[in-house]
Amino acid sequence: MASTRSGNRRTRVHVVSDVHGNVRDLARAGEGADALICLGDLVLFLDYADHSRGIFPDLFGKENADRIVELRTARRFEEAREFGARLWGGIGADRAGAMEKAVRKQYAELFAAFPTPTYATYGNVDMPPLWREYARPGTTVLDGQRVEIGGWTFGFVGGGLRTPMRTPYEIGDEEYAAKIEAVGEVDVLCTHIPPEVPELVYDTVARRFERGSRALLAAIRRTKPRYSLFGHVHQPLTPRMRIGATECVNVGHFAGTGRPWALEW
Repeated sequence: MASTRSGNRRTRVHVVSDVHGNVRDLARAGEGADALICLGDLVLFLDYADHSRGIFPDLFGKENADRIVELRTARRFEEAREFGARLWGGIGADRAGAMEKAVRKQYAELFAAFPTPTYATYGNVDMPPLWREYARPGTTVLDGQRVEIGGWTFGFVGGGLRTPMRTPYEIGDEEYAAKIEAVGEVDVLCTHIPPEVPELVYDTVARRFERGSRALLAAIRRTKPRYSLFGHVHQPLTPRMRIGATECVNVGHFAGTGRPWALEW
């Protein structure tokens, strides 16, 4: 269980996002902390830095991975979808089965690496229905919900908004806003995607704006949490900034650095 503040004892949590298959470092991410928080994107579908890693190259080879990264980076999303459809067509009728099998293999390893306690929410590339099968005792999955850790209230909202990439857990703006509203006023607002601020949503390596949430931005301004923590954008133009009274921090660097972000109070 997460510790409750007692006397002068401080509480420390480690926060990760965008794990993307980094099982080795995930197993150590909770060391020295009272709890681990994970903001999603456990699955590694395709590594944009190393095209030989992930589900896509495992199924279709590195050359095809090189090609789809090239198309997506050039924002030629329709061509990328057509190219991907041809590749998936070669697998036959059981495309969904092949994908689920690959995701299950990664989830089995990743969920086994979570320390106790872990509080986690989904990323846009995750498959929420499978999490119920792999989350062990000691791992609490939250989406549009709150939890208390060390006397502070943490709210969690998972998933991403709809994009041309069509990743597995993208939802509509209204549904996302409803989850933000359900969380209400908290000390720390934990989401997978950032608030809709240009400096926070621009990826300097992919050279594109990712989707952030206007509802999240409005909630930050209205409810003034101490922190807004998020990932999704791997190489943000600005990793940290203040919005009014709230410190906004991008923690979405875990796959590359293997280092959690620490919060202590």
